[in-house]
Amino acid sequence: MKKLILTLASLALAPAAFAQVEIGLKISPSITSLRAESPAPESFQGTDSKVSFGGGVFVDYFFGQNYAINTGLFLTGKGGSFTYTDTGKGGMASSYKQPMSQKLTMQYLEIPATIKLFTNEVAPATRLYFQVGPSIAIPVGTRINGEKFYTDTFTQAQSSASSHVFAVDVNLLGSVGAEYQLGSSTKLLAGLSYHRGLLDLDRYFEKERGFKDVSIKNSVFALDLGIKF
Repeated sequence: MKKLILTLASLALAPAAFAQVEIGLKISPSITSLRAESPAPESFQGTDSKVSFGGGVFVDYFFGQNYAINTGLFLTGKGGSFTYTDTGKGGMASSYKQPMSQKLTMQYLEIPATIKLFTNEVAPATRLYFQVGPSIAIPVGTRINGEKFYTDTFTQAQSSASSHVFAVDVNLLGSVGAEYQLGSSTKLLAGLSYHRGLLDLDRYFEKERGFKDVSIKNSVFALDLGIKF
């Protein structure tokens, strides 16, 4: 009976033997853009990308030697430019056609919930990692053409830039990189990541202007540089 209890206790404690928490800081200069689209006649289209910057703290919780759950809290810049044809209210004023462009800039608080897979050493003290999973982001600052308020050229109505953007964004994150053991508990990392926005951000053109089937989504390519303690 005593042997059985010891065996069960050993099995229960086995995952804890692999459990390890590593905390680090990361900065991520990035190229961000907007995937904008809609049918004619408004014909929304993403154009120019922009340089943004992000950073924050992350945690790798290992549940095996080469497997970890990654999360953290990051301040992330996103946005870009798009063009469209203003046809009046939902295309009803067919004689009115005005080419328009808009630059949308946003800052998000972002929380990832991803799986991170590590290889064995591919070089002395160096391992590769692969990361995939979702992240949730909450906008904390929005500007349109550099301003906090937007005046519609057709209706002349003024609105806050933050009201144009949905209150949450969900992203699919994928990254690849390398981690270098610098000391007993210090590691350096460098990698590339892609954050693909899954939700339509637009809360203005369809709701306030009556345009049909407008979709505006985020895309981010980032260089990830970090250190673990």
